[in-house]
Amino acid sequence: MTMPSTVTERCIGHLSQIPRGEGRQFDVGGTMVAVFHLRNGGVYATQTACPHRGGPLADGITGGTTVICPLHGKKFDLATGQEWTGDCVLATFPVRVTREGEIILGIE
Repeated sequence: MTMPSTVTERCIGHLSQIPRGEGRQFDVGGTMVAVFHLRNGGVYATQTACPHRGGPLADGITGGTTVICPLHGKKFDLATGQEWTGDCVLATFPVRVTREGEIILGIE
């Protein structure tokens, strides 16, 4: 029998730290997380390194709900983590923003 995982919510900073259309890396209790603030106001969180070749995803180009790895051009859906050609997948994390603009990340 597998025990259910426990997700803890942690405040990691204010949304104003991330300009619209960009991403930033955060160290959340020893786990590195990339948080993206999209032009439409959406906020997503993923692992920081591209699973293809380790590119820094927070430095990637965002558009719609996707990010493109700056090293090799792999394109990922930020909501699902799926790479567009199906080669690999990103770990994603639940994230929300409070009325006060604080970024709340769910992490195990």
